Amino acid sequence: MTYKEKYNEWLKFDEETRIELEAITDEKEIEDRFYKDLEFGTGGLRGIMGAGSNRMNKYTVGKATLGLANYLKSKTDGEIKIALAYDSRNNSAFFAKTAAGIFASCGFKVFIYETLVPVPVLSFTTKFLGCTAGVMITASHNPKEYNGYKVYDANGCQFCTEDAKAAIGFINQITDYSSIPFFEGYENITYIGENVLSEFCKAVKTQSLYEEKSDLKIVYTPLHGTGNIPVRRMLEGMDVTVVKEQELPDGNFSTVRSPNPEEKDALTIAIQKAKEIGADLVLGTDPDCDRVGIAVRDGDDYVLFTGNQTGALLVKFVLTMKKPTLSEKSTLVKTIVTSELGANIGRSFGLQVEETLTGFKYIGDKINKFEKTGEKDFVIGYEESYGYLVGTHARDKDAVVSSMLICQMAAWYKNQGKTLVDALNEIYDEFGYYLDSLDSFVLKGKDGAEKIQSLMANFREKGKSLFDGIDEVIDYSVGIRDLPKENVLKFICNDGTWIAVRPSGTEPKIKVYYSVQALSRQEAQKRLESIKKVIEESLINTSCPT
Repeated sequence: MTYKEKYNEWLKFDEETRIELEAITDEKEIEDRFYKDLEFGTGGLRGIMGAGSNRMNKYTVGKATLGLANYLKSKTDGEIKIALAYDSRNNSAFFAKTAAGIFASCGFKVFIYETLVPVPVLSFTTKFLGCTAGVMITASHNPKEYNGYKVYDANGCQFCTEDAKAAIGFINQITDYSSIPFFEGYENITYIGENVLSEFCKAVKTQSLYEEKSDLKIVYTPLHGTGNIPVRRMLEGMDVTVVKEQELPDGNFSTVRSPNPEEKDALTIAIQKAKEIGADLVLGTDPDCDRVGIAVRDGDDYVLFTGNQTGALLVKFVLTMKKPTLSEKSTLVKTIVTSELGANIGRSFGLQVEETLTGFKYIGDKINKFEKTGEKDFVIGYEESYGYLVGTHARDKDAVVSSMLICQMAAWYKNQGKTLVDALNEIYDEFGYYLDSLDSFVLKGKDGAEKIQSLMANFREKGKSLFDGIDEVIDYSVGIRDLPKENVLKFICNDGTWIAVRPSGTEPKIKVYYSVQALSRQEAQKRLESIKKVIEESLINTSCPT
Protein backbone atom coordinates (compact mmCIF):
# COMPACT_ATOMS: atom_id res chain seq x y z
CA MET A 1 0.00 0.00 0.00
CA THR A 2 0.99 3.63 -0.46
CA TYR A 3 1.63 5.70 2.63
CA LYS A 4 -1.71 7.47 2.07
CA GLU A 5 -3.59 4.18 1.87
CA LYS A 6 -1.99 3.11 5.14
CA TYR A 7 -2.96 6.43 6.68
CA ASN A 8 -6.60 5.95 5.68
CA GLU A 9 -6.58 2.41 7.06
CA TRP A 10 -5.24 3.60 10.43
CA LEU A 11 -7.98 6.21 10.70
CA LYS A 12 -10.37 3.30 11.35
CA PHE A 13 -8.37 1.71 14.20
CA ASP A 14 -9.79 3.58 17.18
CA GLU A 15 -11.02 7.04 18.16
CA GLU A 16 -7.78 8.15 19.83
CA THR A 17 -5.70 7.18 16.80
CA ARG A 18 -8.13 8.88 14.42
CA ILE A 19 -8.05 12.15 16.36
CA GLU A 20 -4.26 12.18 16.49
CA LEU A 21 -3.87 11.49 12.76
CA GLU A 22 -6.54 13.92 11.60
CA ALA A 23 -4.82 16.69 13.56
CA ILE A 24 -1.72 16.38 11.35
CA THR A 25 -1.70 19.09 8.66
CA ASP A 26 1.83 18.51 7.30
CA GLU A 27 1.81 15.99 4.44
CA LYS A 28 5.51 15.22 5.01
CA GLU A 29 4.67 14.27 8.58
CA ILE A 30 1.97 11.87 7.36
CA GLU A 31 4.42 10.40 4.84
CA ASP A 32 7.08 9.91 7.52
CA ARG A 33 4.63 8.07 9.76
CA PHE A 34 3.54 5.63 7.06
CA TYR A 35 6.16 5.28 4.30
CA LYS A 36 7.66 2.24 6.04
CA ASP A 37 7.27 -0.07 9.05
CA LEU A 38 9.65 0.04 11.98
CA GLU A 39 12.61 -2.29 11.46
CA PHE A 40 15.07 -4.10 13.71
CA GLY A 41 18.35 -2.19 13.91
CA THR A 42 21.38 -2.34 16.23
CA GLY A 43 19.01 -1.81 19.17
CA GLY A 44 15.96 -3.78 18.01
CA LEU A 45 12.67 -2.03 17.23
CA ARG A 46 12.91 1.69 17.97
CA GLY A 47 11.07 4.82 16.92
CA ILE A 48 9.24 8.00 17.83
CA MET A 49 6.04 7.40 19.77
CA GLY A 50 2.76 8.17 18.03
CA ALA A 51 0.18 6.80 15.61
CA GLY A 52 1.49 5.24 12.41
CA SER A 53 3.28 2.17 11.04
CA ASN A 54 6.62 3.96 11.41
CA ARG A 55 5.99 4.86 15.05
CA MET A 56 5.98 3.15 18.43
CA ASN A 57 2.40 2.57 19.53
CA LYS A 58 0.00 -0.12 20.76
CA TYR A 59 -0.41 -1.55 17.27
CA THR A 60 3.24 -1.71 16.19
CA VAL A 61 4.15 -3.20 19.58
CA GLY A 62 1.27 -5.65 19.15
CA LYS A 63 2.40 -6.59 15.63
CA ALA A 64 6.00 -7.13 16.78
CA THR A 65 4.83 -9.20 19.74
CA LEU A 66 2.50 -11.46 17.77
CA GLY A 67 5.15 -11.95 15.07
CA LEU A 68 7.76 -12.76 17.71
CA ALA A 69 5.34 -15.18 19.40
CA ASN A 70 4.75 -16.97 16.10
CA TYR A 71 8.50 -17.19 15.50
CA LEU A 72 9.14 -18.65 18.96
CA LYS A 73 6.36 -21.20 18.43
CA SER A 74 7.95 -22.26 15.14
CA LYS A 75 11.28 -23.11 16.78
CA THR A 76 10.29 -24.28 20.26
CA ASP A 77 8.85 -27.56 21.50
CA GLY A 78 7.08 -27.47 24.83
CA GLU A 79 6.37 -24.57 27.16
CA ILE A 80 7.51 -21.09 26.12
CA LYS A 81 8.46 -18.65 28.86
CA ILE A 82 8.99 -14.91 28.34
CA ALA A 83 10.56 -12.29 30.63
CA LEU A 84 9.56 -8.64 30.20
CA ALA A 85 10.86 -5.40 31.68
CA TYR A 86 10.67 -1.68 30.98
CA ASP A 87 12.48 1.58 31.70
CA SER A 88 11.30 5.03 32.85
CA ARG A 89 10.18 6.33 29.44
CA ASN A 90 6.66 7.50 28.75
CA ASN A 91 4.48 4.51 27.76
CA SER A 92 7.16 1.94 28.63
CA ALA A 93 5.02 0.21 31.27
CA PHE A 94 1.99 0.34 28.94
CA PHE A 95 3.89 -1.20 26.04
CA ALA A 96 5.35 -3.91 28.31
CA LYS A 97 1.91 -4.84 29.66
CA THR A 98 0.46 -4.79 26.14
CA ALA A 99 3.14 -7.28 25.06
CA ALA A 100 2.61 -9.36 28.20
CA GLY A 101 -1.10 -9.72 27.44
CA ILE A 102 -0.46 -10.82 23.85
CA PHE A 103 2.16 -13.38 24.90
CA ALA A 104 -0.23 -14.71 27.56
CA SER A 105 -3.04 -15.00 25.01
CA CYS A 106 -0.68 -17.12 22.89
CA GLY A 107 -0.34 -19.53 25.80
CA PHE A 108 3.12 -18.46 26.92
CA LYS A 109 4.12 -18.27 30.59
CA VAL A 110 4.94 -14.60 31.14
CA PHE A 111 7.16 -13.02 33.79
CA ILE A 112 7.07 -9.23 34.07
CA TYR A 113 8.75 -6.86 36.52
CA GLU A 114 6.51 -4.92 38.89
CA THR A 115 8.69 -1.84 38.54
CA LEU A 116 11.25 -0.41 36.13
CA VAL A 117 14.68 -2.07 35.94
CA PRO A 118 17.83 -1.65 33.79
CA VAL A 119 18.55 -3.50 30.54
CA PRO A 120 21.25 -5.72 32.10
CA VAL A 121 18.73 -6.88 34.71
CA LEU A 122 16.37 -8.10 31.98
CA SER A 123 19.30 -9.79 30.22
CA PHE A 124 20.22 -11.56 33.47
CA THR A 125 16.60 -12.42 34.30
CA THR A 126 15.91 -14.09 30.96
CA LYS A 127 18.61 -16.68 31.58
CA PHE A 128 18.13 -16.87 35.37
CA LEU A 129 14.44 -17.81 35.02
CA GLY A 130 15.10 -20.23 32.17
CA CYS A 131 13.04 -18.23 29.68
CA THR A 132 12.87 -18.86 25.95
CA ALA A 133 13.22 -15.15 25.24
CA GLY A 134 13.04 -11.72 26.85
CA VAL A 135 11.69 -8.32 25.85
CA MET A 136 12.86 -4.94 27.17
CA ILE A 137 10.84 -1.82 26.45
CA THR A 138 13.36 1.00 26.13
CA ALA A 139 14.91 3.45 23.71
CA SER A 140 18.13 3.56 25.72
CA HIS A 141 19.72 7.02 25.44
CA ASN A 142 17.48 8.41 22.68
CA PRO A 143 15.51 11.66 23.16
CA LYS A 144 12.23 11.59 25.11
CA GLU A 145 10.06 11.22 21.98
CA TYR A 146 11.42 7.69 21.37
CA ASN A 147 10.68 4.26 22.73
CA GLY A 148 11.74 0.80 21.64
CA TYR A 149 11.45 -2.96 21.90
CA LYS A 150 14.59 -5.06 22.43
CA VAL A 151 14.38 -8.84 22.07
CA TYR A 152 16.69 -11.27 23.87
CA ASP A 153 17.45 -14.95 23.39
CA ALA A 154 17.47 -17.62 26.10
CA ASN A 155 21.02 -16.63 27.13
CA GLY A 156 20.06 -12.97 27.59
CA CYS A 157 21.73 -11.81 24.36
CA GLN A 158 19.91 -9.46 22.02
CA PHE A 159 18.69 -11.12 18.84
CA CYS A 160 21.49 -11.10 16.28
CA THR A 161 21.30 -11.38 12.50
CA GLU A 162 19.70 -14.81 12.01
CA ASP A 163 17.13 -14.55 14.80
CA ALA A 164 16.29 -10.94 13.96
CA LYS A 165 15.88 -11.73 10.27
CA ALA A 166 13.66 -14.72 11.01
CA ALA A 167 11.59 -12.81 13.56
CA ILE A 168 11.03 -9.86 11.26
CA GLY A 169 9.82 -12.30 8.60
CA PHE A 170 7.10 -13.49 10.97
CA ILE A 171 6.35 -9.91 12.02
CA ASN A 172 5.90 -8.87 8.39
CA GLN A 173 3.32 -11.63 7.95
CA ILE A 174 1.04 -9.76 10.36
CA THR A 175 -0.87 -7.54 7.94
CA ASP A 176 -4.24 -7.48 9.68
CA TYR A 177 -3.97 -5.48 12.89
CA SER A 178 -7.41 -6.73 13.97
CA SER A 179 -5.87 -10.21 14.29
CA ILE A 180 -3.64 -9.09 17.17
CA PRO A 181 -5.03 -10.62 20.40
CA PHE A 182 -4.87 -7.60 22.70
CA PHE A 183 -5.58 -9.24 26.02
CA GLU A 184 -6.64 -7.54 29.23
CA GLY A 185 -6.61 -10.59 31.50
CA TYR A 186 -3.57 -11.73 33.43
CA GLU A 187 -3.69 -15.53 33.34
CA ASN A 188 -0.22 -17.01 32.77
CA ILE A 189 1.36 -13.75 33.97
CA THR A 190 3.66 -13.71 37.02
CA TYR A 191 5.14 -10.54 38.49
CA ILE A 192 8.87 -10.67 39.17
CA GLY A 193 9.75 -9.55 42.66
CA GLU A 194 12.74 -8.17 44.50
CA ASN A 195 14.37 -11.60 44.77
CA VAL A 196 15.53 -11.71 41.14
CA LEU A 197 16.92 -8.15 41.27
CA SER A 198 18.83 -9.19 44.41
CA GLU A 199 20.28 -12.17 42.55
CA PHE A 200 21.41 -9.83 39.78
CA CYS A 201 23.12 -7.58 42.31
CA LYS A 202 24.86 -10.61 43.86
CA ALA A 203 26.13 -11.61 40.41
CA VAL A 204 27.44 -8.09 39.78
CA LYS A 205 29.15 -8.04 43.16
CA THR A 206 31.19 -11.13 42.24
CA GLN A 207 33.01 -8.90 39.71
CA SER A 208 34.27 -6.57 42.45
CA LEU A 209 38.02 -5.99 42.19
CA TYR A 210 39.00 -3.40 44.83
CA GLU A 211 37.26 -2.73 48.14
CA GLU A 212 39.95 -0.94 50.17
CA LYS A 213 38.79 2.20 51.97
CA SER A 214 39.32 5.48 50.19
CA ASP A 215 38.28 9.11 50.65
CA LEU A 216 37.05 9.21 47.03
CA LYS A 217 33.99 11.45 46.70
CA ILE A 218 31.45 10.59 43.98
CA VAL A 219 28.46 12.40 42.49
CA TYR A 220 26.01 10.10 40.74
CA THR A 221 23.03 10.87 38.51
CA PRO A 222 20.66 8.24 37.08
CA LEU A 223 19.35 10.91 34.65
CA HIS A 224 15.73 10.14 35.62
CA GLY A 225 16.21 6.49 34.67
CA THR A 226 16.48 2.97 36.06
CA GLY A 227 19.97 3.04 37.56
CA ASN A 228 19.22 4.69 40.88
CA ILE A 229 18.53 1.60 43.01
CA PRO A 230 20.97 -1.01 41.59
CA VAL A 231 23.90 1.38 41.06
CA ARG A 232 23.61 2.79 44.56
CA ARG A 233 23.54 -0.75 45.95
CA MET A 234 26.81 -1.50 44.21
CA LEU A 235 28.38 1.69 45.60
CA GLU A 236 27.38 1.05 49.23
CA GLY A 237 30.23 1.95 51.58
CA MET A 238 31.49 4.69 49.25
CA ASP A 239 30.94 8.43 49.64
CA VAL A 240 28.18 8.96 47.05
CA THR A 241 26.02 12.05 46.56
CA VAL A 242 23.01 11.57 44.27
CA VAL A 243 21.75 14.45 42.14
CA LYS A 244 18.33 14.98 43.70
CA GLU A 245 16.89 16.82 40.67
CA GLN A 246 17.55 13.75 38.51
CA GLU A 247 17.04 10.94 41.03
CA LEU A 248 13.43 10.00 40.33
CA PRO A 249 12.05 8.47 37.10
CA ASP A 250 10.78 11.05 34.60
CA GLY A 251 9.86 10.07 31.06
CA ASN A 252 10.14 13.69 29.96
CA PHE A 253 13.75 13.91 31.23
CA SER A 254 12.86 17.43 32.26
CA THR A 255 16.29 18.56 33.48
CA VAL A 256 18.28 17.64 30.36
CA ARG A 257 18.08 18.28 26.64
CA SER A 258 18.77 14.59 26.03
CA PRO A 259 19.37 11.81 28.62
CA ASN A 260 22.52 10.64 26.89
CA PRO A 261 25.76 10.57 28.91
CA GLU A 262 27.65 10.73 25.59
CA GLU A 263 26.53 14.36 25.25
CA LYS A 264 28.38 17.06 27.17
CA ASP A 265 25.40 18.82 28.71
CA ALA A 266 23.82 15.66 30.19
CA LEU A 267 26.18 15.82 33.18
CA THR A 268 25.99 19.61 33.68
CA ILE A 269 23.91 19.52 36.90
CA ALA A 270 26.01 16.67 38.29
CA ILE A 271 29.23 18.58 37.62
CA GLN A 272 27.81 21.67 39.34
CA LYS A 273 27.06 19.51 42.39
CA ALA A 274 30.56 18.03 42.23
CA LYS A 275 32.09 21.51 42.27
CA GLU A 276 29.99 22.42 45.32
CA ILE A 277 31.20 19.47 47.38
CA GLY A 278 34.65 18.95 45.86
CA ALA A 279 33.91 15.51 44.43
CA ASP A 280 36.58 13.53 42.59
CA LEU A 281 34.31 11.73 40.15
CA VAL A 282 30.99 12.35 38.39
CA LEU A 283 29.03 9.34 37.18
CA GLY A 284 25.92 9.37 34.97
CA THR A 285 23.89 6.43 33.65
CA ASP A 286 21.35 6.63 30.82
CA PRO A 287 17.62 5.81 31.23
CA ASP A 288 17.95 2.03 30.82
CA CYS A 289 21.29 1.98 32.67
CA ASP A 290 23.35 0.23 30.03
CA ARG A 291 25.67 3.21 29.35
CA VAL A 292 27.70 5.26 31.78
CA GLY A 293 29.56 8.53 31.28
CA ILE A 294 32.08 10.11 33.66
CA ALA A 295 33.71 13.44 34.44
CA VAL A 296 36.92 13.57 36.49
CA ARG A 297 38.19 16.36 38.70
CA ASP A 298 41.35 17.96 37.32
CA GLY A 299 42.40 20.91 39.45
CA ASP A 300 39.42 23.25 39.77
CA ASP A 301 37.58 21.84 36.76
CA TYR A 302 36.16 18.54 35.51
CA VAL A 303 37.23 16.64 32.41
CA LEU A 304 34.62 14.68 30.49
CA PHE A 305 35.98 11.33 29.32
CA THR A 306 35.02 9.68 26.06
CA GLY A 307 33.81 6.09 25.92
CA ASN A 308 37.11 5.07 24.39
CA GLN A 309 39.09 6.69 27.21
CA THR A 310 37.00 5.13 29.97
CA GLY A 311 37.15 1.79 28.16
CA ALA A 312 40.95 1.91 27.93
CA LEU A 313 41.22 2.74 31.62
CA LEU A 314 38.88 -0.10 32.56
CA VAL A 315 40.87 -2.55 30.44
CA LYS A 316 44.09 -1.54 32.21
CA PHE A 317 42.50 -1.71 35.68
CA VAL A 318 40.61 -4.98 35.17
CA LEU A 319 43.56 -6.78 33.62
CA THR A 320 45.95 -5.51 36.29
CA MET A 321 43.65 -6.85 39.00
CA LYS A 322 42.93 -10.11 37.19
CA LYS A 323 46.48 -10.72 35.97
CA PRO A 324 47.09 -13.85 38.08
CA THR A 325 43.99 -15.52 36.60
CA LEU A 326 44.54 -14.64 32.93
CA SER A 327 45.34 -17.42 30.48
CA GLU A 328 45.99 -17.89 26.79
CA LYS A 329 42.21 -18.17 26.35
CA SER A 330 41.53 -14.76 27.91
CA THR A 331 39.85 -12.48 25.38
CA LEU A 332 38.83 -8.85 24.99
CA VAL A 333 35.97 -8.04 22.61
CA LYS A 334 35.39 -4.64 21.03
CA THR A 335 33.44 -3.21 18.11
CA ILE A 336 34.94 -2.13 14.78
CA VAL A 337 34.33 1.56 15.56
CA THR A 338 36.06 1.40 18.95
CA SER A 339 39.60 2.74 19.37
CA GLU A 340 42.57 0.38 19.21
CA LEU A 341 43.95 1.79 22.46
CA GLY A 342 42.14 -0.62 24.77
CA ALA A 343 42.87 -3.50 22.40
CA ASN A 344 46.59 -2.70 22.47
CA ILE A 345 46.51 -2.59 26.27
CA GLY A 346 44.82 -5.99 26.21
CA ARG A 347 47.48 -7.39 23.89
CA SER A 348 50.20 -6.14 26.25
CA PHE A 349 48.68 -8.44 28.90
CA GLY A 350 48.64 -11.34 26.45
CA LEU A 351 44.93 -11.18 25.69
CA GLN A 352 43.38 -12.21 22.43
CA VAL A 353 41.30 -9.48 20.79
CA GLU A 354 38.07 -10.10 18.89
CA GLU A 355 36.17 -7.49 16.84
CA THR A 356 32.44 -7.31 16.18
CA LEU A 357 30.10 -5.07 14.24
CA THR A 358 28.54 -2.07 15.98
CA GLY A 359 25.94 -3.09 18.53
CA PHE A 360 26.58 -4.79 21.86
CA LYS A 361 24.43 -7.73 20.79
CA TYR A 362 27.41 -8.91 18.76
CA ILE A 363 29.62 -8.85 21.85
CA GLY A 364 26.96 -10.85 23.70
CA ASP A 365 26.89 -13.30 20.81
CA LYS A 366 30.67 -13.76 21.14
CA ILE A 367 30.18 -14.66 24.80
CA ASN A 368 27.58 -17.26 23.80
CA LYS A 369 30.00 -18.76 21.27
CA PHE A 370 32.92 -18.76 23.72
CA GLU A 371 30.86 -20.67 26.28
CA LYS A 372 29.67 -23.14 23.66
CA THR A 373 33.12 -23.96 22.27
CA GLY A 374 35.26 -23.42 25.37
CA GLU A 375 38.03 -22.10 23.12
CA LYS A 376 38.13 -18.62 24.66
CA ASP A 377 37.30 -16.93 27.96
CA PHE A 378 35.53 -13.57 27.94
CA VAL A 379 37.21 -11.02 30.23
CA ILE A 380 35.91 -7.62 29.13
CA GLY A 381 33.94 -6.17 26.24
CA TYR A 382 33.20 -2.57 25.35
CA GLU A 383 32.21 -0.10 22.67
CA GLU A 384 33.05 3.55 22.14
CA SER A 385 29.46 4.60 22.87
CA TYR A 386 29.92 4.27 26.64
CA GLY A 387 28.92 0.62 26.95
CA TYR A 388 31.04 -1.87 28.95
CA LEU A 389 30.69 -5.37 30.37
CA VAL A 390 32.83 -7.35 32.78
CA GLY A 391 31.50 -10.79 33.71
CA THR A 392 28.96 -12.97 31.93
CA HIS A 393 25.98 -12.40 34.24
CA ALA A 394 24.51 -10.28 31.42
CA ARG A 395 24.94 -10.46 27.65
CA ASP A 396 24.38 -6.74 27.07
CA LYS A 397 26.29 -3.67 28.16
CA ASP A 398 25.90 -3.12 31.88
CA ALA A 399 26.27 0.28 33.53
CA VAL A 400 25.68 -1.28 36.97
CA VAL A 401 28.84 -3.40 36.96
CA SER A 402 30.67 -0.67 35.02
CA SER A 403 29.77 2.01 37.59
CA MET A 404 31.01 -0.21 40.40
CA LEU A 405 34.32 -0.92 38.66
CA ILE A 406 34.87 2.69 37.56
CA CYS A 407 34.46 3.86 41.15
CA GLN A 408 36.74 1.10 42.45
CA MET A 409 39.29 2.03 39.79
CA ALA A 410 39.15 5.71 40.81
CA ALA A 411 39.57 4.70 44.48
CA TRP A 412 42.55 2.49 43.62
CA TYR A 413 44.28 5.31 41.82
CA LYS A 414 43.40 7.88 44.50
CA ASN A 415 45.00 5.67 47.14
CA GLN A 416 48.14 5.97 45.01
CA GLY A 417 47.80 9.77 44.91
CA LYS A 418 46.55 9.79 41.30
CA THR A 419 43.40 10.85 39.47
CA LEU A 420 41.94 9.10 36.44
CA VAL A 421 43.38 11.98 34.38
CA ASP A 422 46.84 10.98 35.64
CA ALA A 423 46.10 7.35 34.87
CA LEU A 424 45.02 8.17 31.33
CA ASN A 425 48.14 10.23 30.72
CA GLU A 426 50.25 7.28 31.87
CA ILE A 427 48.50 5.13 29.28
CA TYR A 428 49.22 7.71 26.56
CA ASP A 429 52.88 7.82 27.61
CA GLU A 430 53.10 4.06 27.18
CA PHE A 431 50.88 3.43 24.15
CA GLY A 432 50.86 6.73 22.26
CA TYR A 433 48.22 9.44 21.99
CA TYR A 434 44.76 8.58 20.64
CA LEU A 435 42.15 11.21 19.80
CA ASP A 436 38.66 9.96 19.04
CA SER A 437 35.62 11.85 17.85
CA LEU A 438 32.12 11.27 16.46
CA ASP A 439 29.92 13.35 14.17
CA SER A 440 26.23 12.51 13.73
CA PHE A 441 24.41 14.06 10.79
CA VAL A 442 20.61 14.09 11.17
CA LEU A 443 18.57 13.48 8.00
CA LYS A 444 14.91 12.90 8.79
CA GLY A 445 12.07 11.26 6.89
CA LYS A 446 11.92 9.42 3.60
CA ASP A 447 14.06 12.05 1.86
CA GLY A 448 16.62 11.80 4.64
CA ALA A 449 16.80 8.01 4.39
CA GLU A 450 17.41 8.30 0.63
CA LYS A 451 20.08 10.96 1.23
CA ILE A 452 21.87 8.69 3.71
CA GLN A 453 22.01 5.89 1.13
CA SER A 454 23.29 8.37 -1.46
CA LEU A 455 26.03 9.53 0.92
CA MET A 456 27.12 5.96 1.61
CA ALA A 457 27.35 5.35 -2.15
CA ASN A 458 29.42 8.52 -2.47
CA PHE A 459 31.83 7.34 0.22
CA ARG A 460 32.21 4.02 -1.58
CA GLU A 461 32.89 5.75 -4.87
CA LYS A 462 35.55 8.03 -3.38
CA GLY A 463 37.38 5.09 -1.76
CA LYS A 464 41.10 5.65 -1.24
CA SER A 465 40.88 9.04 -2.97
CA LEU A 466 38.80 10.47 -0.13
CA PHE A 467 41.98 12.14 1.16
CA ASP A 468 45.72 11.54 1.21
CA GLY A 469 47.17 8.74 3.32
CA ILE A 470 44.43 6.09 3.04
CA ASP A 471 46.00 2.64 2.69
CA GLU A 472 42.89 0.46 2.84
CA VAL A 473 39.12 0.69 2.57
CA ILE A 474 37.12 -2.02 4.37
CA ASP A 475 33.56 -2.42 3.13
CA TYR A 476 31.63 -4.51 5.66
CA SER A 477 28.61 -4.74 3.34
CA VAL A 478 30.38 -7.43 1.29
CA GLY A 479 31.12 -9.60 4.35
CA ILE A 480 34.41 -9.41 6.27
CA ARG A 481 35.80 -12.47 8.07
CA ASP A 482 32.97 -14.16 10.00
CA LEU A 483 31.04 -10.91 10.53
CA PRO A 484 27.51 -10.45 9.18
CA LYS A 485 27.18 -8.07 6.24
CA GLU A 486 26.46 -4.51 7.31
CA ASN A 487 26.45 -1.08 5.69
CA VAL A 488 29.71 0.21 7.21
CA LEU A 489 32.85 1.63 5.57
CA LYS A 490 36.20 1.96 7.33
CA PHE A 491 39.13 3.93 5.92
CA ILE A 492 42.53 2.88 7.32
CA CYS A 493 45.40 5.38 7.03
CA ASN A 494 49.13 4.74 6.89
CA ASP A 495 49.72 6.41 10.29
CA GLY A 496 47.27 4.20 12.21
CA THR A 497 44.43 6.72 11.95
CA TRP A 498 41.04 5.46 10.76
CA ILE A 499 37.62 6.83 9.85
CA ALA A 500 34.39 4.80 9.82
CA VAL A 501 31.03 5.73 8.30
CA ARG A 502 27.67 4.05 8.95
CA PRO A 503 23.97 4.85 9.05
CA SER A 504 22.54 4.70 12.57
CA GLY A 505 20.45 1.65 13.26
CA THR A 506 18.15 3.48 15.68
CA GLU A 507 17.87 7.12 14.54
CA PRO A 508 17.72 9.05 11.22
CA LYS A 509 21.44 9.75 11.23
CA ILE A 510 24.62 8.97 9.38
CA LYS A 511 27.53 8.64 11.78
CA VAL A 512 31.21 9.34 11.14
CA TYR A 513 33.77 7.97 13.61
CA TYR A 514 37.32 9.28 13.79
CA SER A 515 40.29 7.72 15.58
CA VAL A 516 43.58 9.57 15.23
CA GLN A 517 46.96 8.30 16.43
CA ALA A 518 49.78 10.80 16.97
CA LEU A 519 52.70 11.64 19.23
CA SER A 520 50.90 14.52 20.97
CA ARG A 521 47.44 15.97 21.48
CA GLN A 522 48.30 19.03 19.41
CA GLU A 523 49.44 16.92 16.47
CA ALA A 524 46.35 14.68 16.77
CA GLN A 525 43.99 17.67 16.93
CA LYS A 526 45.51 19.18 13.80
CA ARG A 527 45.16 15.88 11.95
CA LEU A 528 41.55 15.42 13.12
CA GLU A 529 40.56 18.89 11.97
CA SER A 530 42.00 18.33 8.50
CA ILE A 531 40.08 15.04 8.14
CA LYS A 532 36.81 16.54 9.40
CA LYS A 533 37.13 19.38 6.91
CA VAL A 534 37.26 16.89 4.04
CA ILE A 535 34.29 14.92 5.36
CA GLU A 536 32.07 17.91 6.09
CA GLU A 537 32.86 20.11 3.12
CA SER A 538 33.27 17.53 0.39
CA LEU A 539 30.57 15.00 1.20
CA ILE A 540 28.07 16.07 3.82
CA ASN A 541 27.79 19.80 3.21
CA THR A 542 24.00 19.67 2.94
CA SER A 543 23.39 18.80 6.60
CA CYS A 544 24.58 19.89 10.01
CA PRO A 545 26.29 17.66 12.59
CA THR A 546 24.67 17.34 15.99
